[in-house]
Amino acid sequence: MGCDVSSGRYGTALVVSGPSGAGKTTVCRRLLEIEPNLHFSVSCTTRLPRPGEEDGRDYRFLSRAEFEARIAAGAFLEYAEVHGHLYGTLKREAVERVRHGQDVLLDIDVQGARLVRAKVADDPLGACVVFVFLGPPSFGELERRLRHRATDPEDVIQQRLRNAREELEHWRDYDYVVVNDRVERATACLELILAAARYAVARFPASPWDRQTTGESG
Repeated sequence: MGCDVSSGRYGTALVVSGPSGAGKTTVCRRLLEIEPNLHFSVSCTTRLPRPGEEDGRDYRFLSRAEFEARIAAGAFLEYAEVHGHLYGTLKREAVERVRHGQDVLLDIDVQGARLVRAKVADDPLGACVVFVFLGPPSFGELERRLRHRATDPEDVIQQRLRNAREELEHWRDYDYVVVNDRVERATACLELILAAARYAVARFPASPWDRQTTGESG
C-alpha cells in the first residue's frame, strides 16, 4: 500500500466480510446512512446487476475483458473469482483514501478479505485495516435469505450454501465477529467498532499534541 503521510491522521479501512446471505449489503447500506463521512469502496464485478442495483453505487459492472485489463494494469488491491464471476477492490477506492485520512467501508467476501489481509500484512498502513466477520444467526436462516432473493437457480444456491459452510469456519481470522440477527443491532455493532478504530494509536503518524494547529482546540 505504501506510506504517504499527508494529513494528521490516517483513515480506517473497515472490511466487512462473510458468506453470501449473511446480510452484508443491507447492514453496510444502513451504516453508510448513519455515517456520512464514511466512504463506500465500490467493488468491480463481471456479474450482471441484480434487481435494484446501480452501476457505480453498488458495483462497477465490467465485462470480463475490461476487468482483466485492469488486472494487467495493477489497478486492484485484491481480486478473485467467485461463483464464476470476477470481483475486485480498486486500490484508489481504498488505499488512497486511507492515506489521506478518510474512512472507507469495504464490503467483500471471505476470499477477498483473505487477500487484503495478506496484501497489507507488512505494510505500514496495514494497522489501519479492521476486519469484521458478519455472520447469520444460524445456517438455516442463511439458506432462507438466499432463497428469499429469488434471483439464483437451485444449482447456484446449492453452491453458495456449500461455500458458506466453509467460509463460516474462518470467523476466527477476523478482528471482530458480528451476528446479524437484526439489522439495527448489527449496524450498531459496526458503528461502535468504527468509532473505536478511529482513535487507535496506529491512526496517528505523529503525536497529535505536537502538530501545529490553526487556532483549533480540542
